[in-house]
Amino acid sequence: MPISAMNHFTVLTKDLPATIAFYVDLLGLSEGFRPRFDFPGAWLYADGHAILHVIAGRGLPVDPRGVIDHMAFSALDLRDVAAKLKNRGVEYDLRRVPSTGAWQLFCMDPNGARVELDFDATEAAP
Repeated sequence: MPISAMNHFTVLTKDLPATIAFYVDLLGLSEGFRPRFDFPGAWLYADGHAILHVIAGRGLPVDPRGVIDHMAFSALDLRDVAAKLKNRGVEYDLRRVPSTGAWQLFCMDPNGARVELDFDATEAAP
């Protein structure tokens, strides 16, 4: 059976509230339904789909990025997102994709996972 879509990523955390705040308050995901698992966590949604699962209560790997380099999300309002990150002291790297001009903003979540936010080339620079 061929793969038809990306379902979700899972992030492990030592600090569930800080991780939820990063993805909900800063990046605009929303917390939603999560089955009653026997371990703490959260499911975070975009457009009605649970795209990020957060799991607490497990050990973290020595290198928090592991073998996955980063997760990428399509995003809107580059100026607002960049301002929110700056106000919270979250460092980021902003790049333009050669030939398309699309924006790529890279930052780290509270657990050391690298996050890419992709913005349309027509968005204004922060």
